[in-house]
Amino acid sequence: MYNTGHSFLKITLSAIFIVCGLFYSGCGASDIKDADKEIFREIELLSDAITIVQSDYVEEVEPKKLIYGAIDGLLTSLDGYSQFLDPESFKEMQISTKGEFGGLGIEIGIRDKVLTVIAPMHGTPAEKAGIKAGDRVIKIDGELTRDIKITEAVKRLRGKPKTKVVLTILRDGEERLMDFTVVRDIIKIDSITKAEMLTDSVGYIKLSEFQEDSPAEFEQNIMKLKKDGMKAFILDIRNNPGGLLEVACGVAEELLPEGKIVVSLKGRMPKQNKIYKAKGKTHFTDFPLVILVNEGSASASEIVAGAIQDNKRGIILGTKTFGKGSVQTVIPFKDGSAIKLTTAAYYTPNGKNINEEGIMPDITVALKEEGVKAEEKDIFEELGEEEKIQKEEKKEPEKEGSYDNQIKSAIDALKAVMICNKNGKM
Repeated sequence: MYNTGHSFLKITLSAIFIVCGLFYSGCGASDIKDADKEIFREIELLSDAITIVQSDYVEEVEPKKLIYGAIDGLLTSLDGYSQFLDPESFKEMQISTKGEFGGLGIEIGIRDKVLTVIAPMHGTPAEKAGIKAGDRVIKIDGELTRDIKITEAVKRLRGKPKTKVVLTILRDGEERLMDFTVVRDIIKIDSITKAEMLTDSVGYIKLSEFQEDSPAEFEQNIMKLKKDGMKAFILDIRNNPGGLLEVACGVAEELLPEGKIVVSLKGRMPKQNKIYKAKGKTHFTDFPLVILVNEGSASASEIVAGAIQDNKRGIILGTKTFGKGSVQTVIPFKDGSAIKLTTAAYYTPNGKNINEEGIMPDITVALKEEGVKAEEKDIFEELGEEEKIQKEEKKEPEKEGSYDNQIKSAIDALKAVMICNKNGKM
């Protein structure tokens, strides 16, 4: 009844075997054999579907588009972080990791099936426009984001500098949707955006993203602050969306005694299991420490916060972190595409996986009074008749002043610790 399309199916199955091989590489021979038996029984369904689409779909579809769609669906069905990257998307990702690209300056993810801002990057157009961590992006330039994929969202948000994009945001505590017009710019991400003495004895470093050179820059800045008289230290990783795992470990071990566990990884394969410990490279373990976190602190930031908290090295202050406790590995294909696959979960030194949970601070201090959370329901279903709220008077985003009550609380906590240390009571 249907055209078998043998040459096409050969290409199809080859692509599928590549993907399957990624899952089973590292298994023992008997494991691979058992896994193959199961997967090959199911592959026939996929090959039948592709063959039917190729022969019966209303329009002719390029074979590569079908294969890309199949792989994309496979990855999307796993979790909110695994994804397929076509050659263009993979190239964009490689450019962005170098710390400079055209866009808004936000880290995004899928949370509860809704496109969500993990964190606006420091000093970027998104932060200046008033976008905040936890904001749910309901529309991009007037188009609903229902069921949008990360790769598609990134394409729509990035663009030439000086062009505009309108984000329609649902924010917890707000009674209406809010439109934010953000002007794209060249996004150059600095790892450390501020390092200074806040008082005669308290030093402060704002670490905005974990990049390759972050540990070295971090050490240099701490050395300078120590020369300036620092006796206690605040590390600010609020709205830090993360970065490279090894870099996070490098920063954490600057502050931990030798041999202390920073983080452990656990995956399906033995080769994915690993324990990272402080190597005792530095001597920054003898002064009071506060780590500032919030809902925009994610991934690598949570590794650092968890390591400090579980090892009782310092105080975690702020609000609960984002809750991303998984590790993704990027695996390239020959045609320039790649898959970003969740390959392991990470655990804090005490063995806790914080995925979807986040890290609770030792001292909870909100930056401002939190409103009542929006009801948990299908956001897009609620728009219908309520679309008119878009036409109501727009509420201007609040401008944060120079006063930062979380930093003030951190300074107070450090002063208390220093007094106790001086009196020999702590």
